[in-house]
Amino acid sequence: MKHVKKIICCSFLLLAFACKEKYVPNISSPVTGYLVVEGFINSGTGPTTITLSRSTKLTQVSNTIYETKASVRVEGQTNTTGFALTETTNGVYTNPQLTLNANDQYRVHIKTTDGKEYVSDYSAIRSTPDIDSVSWQRQDGGVQLYVSAHDAQAKTKYYQYKYDETWEFHSHYTSSLKLVYNAQGKVTGLGYRDSVHLGSYDSTIFKCWKTASNTNIVISTSEKLTQDVIYLQPVLFIPPGDVRLSVLYSINVKQYAVSQSGYRFLEQLKKNTEQLGSIFDAQPSDNNGNIHCVTNPSEVAIGFVEVSQEKLQRIFISRAQVPDWAYVQACADELQVPNNPDSLRIKVAGSNGSLTNVFMYGATGGIDIVLFAEAVCVDCTLRGTNKKPSFWP
Repeated sequence: MKHVKKIICCSFLLLAFACKEKYVPNISSPVTGYLVVEGFINSGTGPTTITLSRSTKLTQVSNTIYETKASVRVEGQTNTTGFALTETTNGVYTNPQLTLNANDQYRVHIKTTDGKEYVSDYSAIRSTPDIDSVSWQRQDGGVQLYVSAHDAQAKTKYYQYKYDETWEFHSHYTSSLKLVYNAQGKVTGLGYRDSVHLGSYDSTIFKCWKTASNTNIVISTSEKLTQDVIYLQPVLFIPPGDVRLSVLYSINVKQYAVSQSGYRFLEQLKKNTEQLGSIFDAQPSDNNGNIHCVTNPSEVAIGFVEVSQEKLQRIFISRAQVPDWAYVQACADELQVPNNPDSLRIKVAGSNGSLTNVFMYGATGGIDIVLFAEAVCVDCTLRGTNKKPSFWP
């Protein structure tokens, strides 16, 4: 009986440890990774942008590997000369405006530097309805944003959404002082940032903006509804106290009509990328899309490119509209530093900090002590740009 208990106990322990074993899916991929094609052919007003990159292994943690110096063009069934796309940044290929024939079908044609050619399936031009509204409401202390739309002709049914976020933010501390250096780069003292208005702070490092684009997949469908209506589709959630609503926030939502097959591709991709993590989640599947390698038909390529219009709607949300928005930049209290070259040089250089303002004047009117804080709490350009966006109020 004792032997039986020991066997049961050992078996239980083995099972317990086995449950904690890391699950690694048996997925093979080439050394260079599969070609990943992202984007769409814009039949409306605005640019057409195609991004090329390479897939990485699930166990590999690395930055995106972009496919550079490729030849990319959009071509029609009746006009294969097409429209060339220019590489504007690594792996990102753009044409500012296409002029397409509504009666033709189009595809993207790609030739990489290793001589391989890839094409998407030809796609008819899809008409995208206007966005009815982009709205928001307080939820769980944060802000939930939604999009609503409809197609009176009931021809769309499948929708994809992307967005760009832009927000204004301010430094925790203002700064009216700066270090003065000699020709050898040695600190010799301090001066005012604004020599015309002594004592005023430098607004160019106090007020900044930052822009980000979505990395998640947002899709919606009305296929099971009696009307082609998308109502309050969640777009994103801004958690409580987030910097994005610390001053003024804007979101520019982009809507696209997609085909049923394009929607299914995005739906499966969403499951694979957002739920992957355990054997109980959706596992990677054969979800390559409509991109094919012409030079090697057996080679896998990932992506789904079709023709659609881009419809936009932008809204703004100010901090005044979200009472009790408790954003505070995590910054230590300012420190007092004696106004002499050695103290300034050691304190600022050694702690990656920045001068802020005068703390104490001496009996003769000179500055005896100045205030000092972390540079990231003083200079907002370390977290964004001080160039005001053209659409900002």
